[in-house]
Parts: sequence; C-alpha cells; structure tokens
Amino acid sequence: MKILTIGGATIDTIAIIDSDRIERMMMLNADSSFLLLEEGRKTEAEEVSTHPGGGAVNAAVAMARLDIDAAVLAKLGTDARADAVLARLAQEGVSSRWTMRDSREPTGASVFVSSHERDAAIFTFRGANTLLEVQDLRDDAFAVDVVYIANLSNESADCFPAIVSRAKAHGALIAANPGPRQLSARGQAFLDNLSAIDILLLNRREADLLVPSLVARAGEGGPALPLAPGEEAPALAARGLAGGGFEMSVAAYFRTLVRLGPKYVLVTDGGRGAFVGSAGQILFAPALNSAVVGTAGAGDAFGATFTAYVALGRAVEEALRAAAINSASVIGHIDTQTGLLRKPELDRRLTKPEPCVRSWTV
Repeated sequence: MKILTIGGATIDTIAIIDSDRIERMMMLNADSSFLLLEEGRKTEAEEVSTHPGGGAVNAAVAMARLDIDAAVLAKLGTDARADAVLARLAQEGVSSRWTMRDSREPTGASVFVSSHERDAAIFTFRGANTLLEVQDLRDDAFAVDVVYIANLSNESADCFPAIVSRAKAHGALIAANPGPRQLSARGQAFLDNLSAIDILLLNRREADLLVPSLVARAGEGGPALPLAPGEEAPALAARGLAGGGFEMSVAAYFRTLVRLGPKYVLVTDGGRGAFVGSAGQILFAPALNSAVVGTAGAGDAFGATFTAYVALGRAVEEALRAAAINSASVIGHIDTQTGLLRKPELDRRLTKPEPCVRSWTV
C-alpha cells in the first residue's frame, strides 16, 4: 500500500518547565487554561530539545512504522532545518521525492512550552509551509492508495480543492485533517469538497467551527445518544458541539456530516476520548490512562493510525482502538514521533481488552 501525506513540515523546539516554575490559570466558565511566565526573568527548564515535526511528517512517520510505503509532499526552505527534516524522513524510510525546497521562506518552526501535564503553549512560524501552489502538485505523486491531507497553512490551503480533485481522479482513499484557519477563513471551499472526502479528522475545537454551517443545513439541537438506563454519556456527548452561538447534539452533528459525504467522521476530545460517526452508527473509545509527558502529535498519531487501519481493511472498531493506543503512546514522550508504535507492537496491544469501544445506533 502506498500513502501520500500532504501538509506541514517543521522543526519543533520543546521546552519542558517544571510545574513549580510556571503558573497555570484556568477559566472557571470556559474550557481553557493559560501558562503564566514572569516577565524579565529567566525560567529554568528541565530540558530544551529540537525534533522534526509537522502534520504531514508526523503522519508519514506513523504510517511508515505501520509497514506502509509513505511519502511526503511539503514545502521546505533551503536551510539547516530542512536538512534535519529530510534526514528524519530518510531515517524512517519515508520518501521525500515530492518534498520541495523553496528559497522564499525558511522551513517552518514551532516552539513548545510544556508544563502542568497539559497541552503545550505553542508559538508557530509557518514559513515555507505557506508556499504550496497548485503547480507543485505533480500528477504522478497522486498515484497512491491513500492521500492524507494534513493541516494546510494559510495560502497553501487554496490548494485543497486541487489536491482533492487529483486524489479522486486516481481513485485514492482521501483522509483530511483540516486546521482551524482552513475551516474558518476557507470554510466554503472545504465544504464544497466534503463530498469527495472518505475520512474526516477533527479535534473538538475544529469540530465546533463547523457547527454554524451544519446548523444552516440541518437545524440546531438534535437527538441525544440513545443511552441505556444508567449509562453515562461521554463528556462530549453531554456537552454537544457549539460554535457561532449555535449548538448541535453529537448524534445530529455526525448524521449531518456523514450525509455530506464522508464515510467516517472522527472527533477527538483529548483525554476525554474520541468518537467515530458513520452511516447509522456512532462509536466511542475512551482515552487510555497513561503518564503524560507531552500532548503534541497525539492528534496526528490518532488520525494517521485510524486512516492506515481502515485502508488496510481492518474493522472500524479495531481502527479506532489502534488509534487510541498509538496516540496514548505518543503522549508518553516529549516529542511528536518517538512514541509512535511499530505495527507488531500495536497489533500486540490490540489483543488486550482496553480501550473498550462503545457503540450506538442512530
């Protein structure tokens, strides 16, 4: 099987700060928190390290470790950061044939400040990741079984319709993991191509951004999950999806999106688990209990693993469990790739009962 991943490539600088050295403030009436650093003072870090990352690179490495022939289509600068990304791809057996270097911008970079076992605060320089153009989309690059479209930065998102069209023309399974800017500033272009997408991958915040558009099509609210007596709803099912002043139930949200084209719609909710919606069914897998070192890359691991297992013909329940296991392994490490499991180990862990998938007919 051959898979092409398209999207971002970065070098991540990660600073781990002891919880005693950095303050955290949580909002009482909002699901958000903030890390507070003292101005004008050096803060001691437990470790500062650099690692290749970015959505397309993370997904390709995840798939290569699952014994899949993976290649990356991305823009890099002509700098040492680009050399480091290419070296990592070579080390992992990922093809860089379609990875281009462009002198107009440096290679993308991110700085992570991680503390309190929470999502890191991230400073992002998108750089060459914004330079993808339609002429960069070589037709022969799309002669693959799966096209995995990671977050496309800024102007690169304008290529999304052309990417989907070329993948569809080659009969590839199409998985898309759009970022918040693509769903907001270029939301209509995304919706116009939704019918061609087979697997849609969203985190909860991204899912919320689609609510106003879906409400316009199907109305607000919607039925609750058909829980058995005494069955507790997962956190996201109890909350629902909300955006732009509108709300939808989880059941209505998945039903509406699936009717627009995708065979599977995933919504991850961090440590509270993940849902998969398909025609007539919703599945839920709780997050596995694991020591959290860093949460960066967990979403990429989840989406890439689910897509790979579905493409390999595995049952959707097994694909969901594999995704949960692999993402749990990633958060046990500081960077986005060290924890990615190889296929024999992932299949071995799948023989254990956890996570136990719940399902509802809707």
